[in-house]
Amino acid sequence: MLFVTPPYAIQSPGPTVDTLGDVDEDVPLITVEGAETYPTDGELLLTTVSTRGGPGYPATAAQVVAGWLSGSTTVVPRESAFDPDQTREEVQEESSLQMSSSQTNATVAALTELGTDVPTQLTVAGTSPHGASAGLLESGDRLLSISTPDGGQTELTSFAVLDDVLGRTPPGSTVTLGVERGGEETTVDVVTGDDGKGGSLLGVMISPDVELPFEVDFAIENIGGPSAGLMLTLAIIDKLTPEQLTNGEVVAGTGTVDLAGDVGPIGGIRQKMAGAVRDGATLFLAPVENCDEVTGHVPDGLEVIAVDTVSDAVTALEAVGAGDTGDLPRCPAS
Repeated sequence: MLFVTPPYAIQSPGPTVDTLGDVDEDVPLITVEGAETYPTDGELLLTTVSTRGGPGYPATAAQVVAGWLSGSTTVVPRESAFDPDQTREEVQEESSLQMSSSQTNATVAALTELGTDVPTQLTVAGTSPHGASAGLLESGDRLLSISTPDGGQTELTSFAVLDDVLGRTPPGSTVTLGVERGGEETTVDVVTGDDGKGGSLLGVMISPDVELPFEVDFAIENIGGPSAGLMLTLAIIDKLTPEQLTNGEVVAGTGTVDLAGDVGPIGGIRQKMAGAVRDGATLFLAPVENCDEVTGHVPDGLEVIAVDTVSDAVTALEAVGAGDTGDLPRCPAS
């Protein structure tokens, strides 16, 4: 029985990686070429989850029982952690693509936060099956402009521009998109969806083609998925600004980041908090949307700050550096 493969996946604290540090001797995790950079201090820890039980990585009954008994490990049905139809190679490929996209988003979000314009071509990669644009936009469409009922026409030179317009447009509005399809320009009318914050959604997945003013390289191996975005973004900002964001503190965190700098929820946050404390962090940046999972599970010695955008996270780090974190929004400890 100890070696039977049960239908469970085990999620445990994975390693942390300092996004301001080196992966090997004299090999920085993040390298910026073509722009002035500044020395940094402290640590910005990217947190991970180690998951066993998926394709090619079976979990034994003994490991599942040990996971149930552990305070920092979660045992979940296998299908909630993995697509049962995916192979090991497909899981790895998807995870790698998510990490690559996360690195692009982090770079654009960091430069946007610093006030640098990043020209971007917005190409539709797909639409949500029941989203506002389903059946209207097609994969490969290039978004050129957007017209709103009361805002006139806006040229879409970056994702941040699109995000700003949609954020100011009430859901249920009819917007007209200027689209390049098959080499010809046309227009598409879309009745927008609700983003839950008073703004609109198009229900599309965007594949951005960005023009960066300089080169940013990442030496990340054996880590996949999209959840490193926030900490990569903050590290790029720290390297490109004279001020040291952490002021020597060890700060950990997690969260996806989109091209507009919005921070999204992730999985395995309890394991990531445990890994952060294990590796010396006293402050943890968590997506606001993960606070329900955080409350009641905050490890001793860890303070969890809730962030919704990259700007929120930068403000939090500046407060840490100034020694004044009293007014920062928190995920309740209990």
